[in-house]
Amino acid sequence: MTDHTLTPGDGDATRPPTAAGRAVARLAIPEPVLEGLEAHGLPVSGTLDAVEIKLSTQVTSSHAFVDELARYLIDAGGKRFRPLLVALTGHLGPDAPTAERTNEALVDAATIVELVHLATLYHDDVIDEAAARRGTPSANSRWDNTVAILTCDYLFARASELSADLGVEVTRIMARTLARLCEGQIAEVQGSDGALPPDVPRLEPTLEHYLRAVSGKTASLIEPSCRYGALLSGVDAGGVEAAAAYGWNVGMAFQLSDDILDIASDHEDSGKTPGTDLREGVRTLPVLYALSSDRSGELQRLLDGALDDTELARALELLRGSDALERAREHAGTYVAAAVTALEVFGDAPVVTALTRLAEYAVDRVG
Repeated sequence: MTDHTLTPGDGDATRPPTAAGRAVARLAIPEPVLEGLEAHGLPVSGTLDAVEIKLSTQVTSSHAFVDELARYLIDAGGKRFRPLLVALTGHLGPDAPTAERTNEALVDAATIVELVHLATLYHDDVIDEAAARRGTPSANSRWDNTVAILTCDYLFARASELSADLGVEVTRIMARTLARLCEGQIAEVQGSDGALPPDVPRLEPTLEHYLRAVSGKTASLIEPSCRYGALLSGVDAGGVEAAAAYGWNVGMAFQLSDDILDIASDHEDSGKTPGTDLREGVRTLPVLYALSSDRSGELQRLLDGALDDTELARALELLRGSDALERAREHAGTYVAAAVTALEVFGDAPVVTALTRLAEYAVDRVG
């Protein structure tokens, strides 16, 4: 078996970071790993650099204020995780890009998934009443909810227009994805203990409900990122489904890891305020596990109402002192294992190694 291991020392670490390098670095993956991808015949920087340009041109409007709104989160940066997955899975097929040639269909597909992702962030901030996003005031706090929602709709429209250029199948995939995204977000709202409108039926926040919501609101957009990469690089039907299965499982693993970090991390380490989901009444996986073994009932009593700062600190203390975080890590690990298994149909190749490492990182970052 050929050794395709990508080590932190691969590549020339003295080279200036590309847009792709910045995207990988934001995932806490060392910049030299990207250089290792390039060294092993997996040029992704050209695709990701082209995506940055495409994002800018795709949201250009003749209306100055619309232009400002649409670029607001694009200019704020971000992981570009979904475009990275499109770029990587684009190396699974015979039409993979090379250092000399970019697969324009992959660039367009990566731009589509990022536009949809950015649109959902505007929606999320309205739903969460968030004050900031990526270190800057959120669109809804800087302007208002109406402006944020209309900007979201504008980005959806631009993504839809671009998908039409790639054919019916690409458009169909994204239409289904949008429906699943909305279903997942609605399911999470219905299972939240937050201020639910009286005419909205409440769903019991069970483990099954939680996983269904995660599948819709997160994994549903990671999956088509990988499906697009395989499809548009010429992978056969079976391989496209395998790539999609990889993407769905990676999406599940990353969301579970985010939910673990919401409890386990310190603000200084992660940049996130711990306990955000607790304040919003969202029952994430660690919380569900902790409640299932809450013999004293203290955690349940704390979470039954709105949490002040003291109560939130105590709830976090109880969660961190239980076995819930470890059980949640193990659960996330099952999705990572499934993602890696899905890649077996592609054999032994550098891109498989890279995708495997990316999946494993989902659990490593909370280990």
